Amino acid sequence: QVHVVESGGRWVAAGDSLRLSCEIIGRTDNLPVVGWFRQAPGTEREFVGAITWTGDFVGVLDSVKDRFAKDRFAIIRDNAKDTVYLDMNDLRPEDTAIYYCATKRGRDTSEIPKNYDWWGHGTQVAVSS
Repeated sequence: QVHVVESGGRWVAAGDSLRLSCEIIGRTDNLPVVGWFRQAPGTEREFVGAITWTGDFVGVLDSVKDRFAKDRFAIIRDNAKDTVYLDMNDLRPEDTAIYYCATKRGRDTSEIPKNYDWWGHGTQVAVSS
């Protein structure tokens, strides 16, 4: 059995940074991909990024880039702790959402929520302007 537990969400001011944690509990040796998603009220759950076993970060949202088109978010993996982190910088009110972590069988990353097999309950991030 696999359990996914997110933590770290809280209220922050615009421009602040925040680190979310995702602990994968259980048999993790065959779970090489971990993804982060977010869902704001009244919207669909959207893919933020994913990380592979080798530590390759895959991020797709244009909204998580700064005005220089650099990623404001980054995903880091600590395999020794079975923990994945979502580092968020220069937070904006539009980043307000429940952030979910998920993992899946297989080695391919995916942007599609239904392709992930285990999910956490989410952690709330609220950014005030």
